[in-house]
Amino acid sequence: MNDFNSNIIAEFRANHGKVGGGFAGATLLLLHSTGAKTGRERVTPLRYQRVGDGYAIFGSKAGAPEHPAWYHNLLANPRAKAEVGTELIDVVARVAGPGERERIWTRQKEIAPAFAEYEKKTDRQIPVVILDPVS
Repeated sequence: MNDFNSNIIAEFRANHGKVGGGFAGATLLLLHSTGAKTGRERVTPLRYQRVGDGYAIFGSKAGAPEHPAWYHNLLANPRAKAEVGTELIDVVARVAGPGERERIWTRQKEIAPAFAEYEKKTDRQIPVVILDPVS
């Protein structure tokens, strides 16, 4: 894990899910996924949007030409955990269908205009993944 993510994770946990800097006021969760190749737990801080009882996360990778590693991890192992505030929630990941994706993605660009910039930087469609809580 890089230092940037390590620092965000430490701040998130020290402040009950709140962080400052560029993420101040943003909805942020920690995704606990299983590595597709390694089988090891990976923890990734991600912005999210509430969707019903679940959480939408976005594979923007800041507009990079390839999908983020966590996206591939969830395709291989959709059972994961979402750390939201001080709560650790068991979830199952699924890629949003076209209509659902468009509605959520449009809203995310309104909430956080940087996502519109990420979209302009890449030729790929940025995936929207829904984390549905397991009851």
